[in-house]
Amino acid sequence: MLDKSQPTIESRFEGCLLGLAVGDALGAPFEGMSADDIAQRYPSAQDLIENPPPEELCYTDDTQMAIGVAETLVKCGRINERELCKRFVANYSPERGYGAGAKIVLEAMVDERDHKVLAANHFPGGSFGNGAAMRVAPVGLMFRHDHERLWREARLSALPTHVHPLGIEGAQLLALAVGIASTIEAFDRDDFFASLAEKCQSQDYTDPLRKASLLSDVGASDVRDLALFGNGIEATSSVVTAIAAFAMSPNSYDATIGNAILLGGDTDTIAAMAGAISGAYLGITAIPFHLLEHLEDQEQGASYLQILASKLRAAHEKIAKAVA
Repeated sequence: MLDKSQPTIESRFEGCLLGLAVGDALGAPFEGMSADDIAQRYPSAQDLIENPPPEELCYTDDTQMAIGVAETLVKCGRINERELCKRFVANYSPERGYGAGAKIVLEAMVDERDHKVLAANHFPGGSFGNGAAMRVAPVGLMFRHDHERLWREARLSALPTHVHPLGIEGAQLLALAVGIASTIEAFDRDDFFASLAEKCQSQDYTDPLRKASLLSDVGASDVRDLALFGNGIEATSSVVTAIAAFAMSPNSYDATIGNAILLGGDTDTIAAMAGAISGAYLGITAIPFHLLEHLEDQEQGASYLQILASKLRAAHEKIAKAVA
């Protein structure tokens, strides 16, 4: 239920991190399934949100790596590559669903081998997957009032694993969407997409963003329109999809992540990215309590994410005061 009062900064930081984790965890059981297969069980987003899988909601590598980004920002006040890699190694749990390419790079970090060579060469030209975008939301929160720095820091957060320009730009774009969403009082579709398009450099993003800006909310548009933007693991087939899922349902976290999951494909990552944007805009109160209640809460679970959001907010405010 959306709180009609303006969300506080605390609520937005918590909403972003927990919105990411809930979207990730709810989408995880459906990863790789087709939209038709999911629709047989859940005809609508509302059906999915109201009757989620009964087991505990466990997040994947998406949230685990976002935690590493947030921890780095809390400690350093910026993206420090050495600290970021240290956090990735300390948090690394292969069973969280890391992709084959990510495992190769991260295990090189664990073994203190040259991960940069692998990041640059495992895929020709580097990976343009959505692995950098799925974890970048904390950067969007931290530098939400300084879009130039946000763009630079998002790039730095991508580089340990993603050196391809499209993988990097996807992360930058998602971070900017989070940053904008966390500061606006009311969603204006034209302004939102214009701000995103202004920073984009590649047609792989500018063209889909232009098309996404023309979609109206889900009350007037068929949610299947989201499928036009892709549902794959490539950043170019998922970042704008997540942004469009939010923009079609800006006042509903439920619809945002539910519709993202109903697309099938890379359900956990698209819902994680969309959930981060929605949570940053609507705040923690917009996330259904029964989903938060069933989110895992061991070690770096729900309670840890809430504490981490508070620490990240404090780090953000420290930087804001220094600039002022």
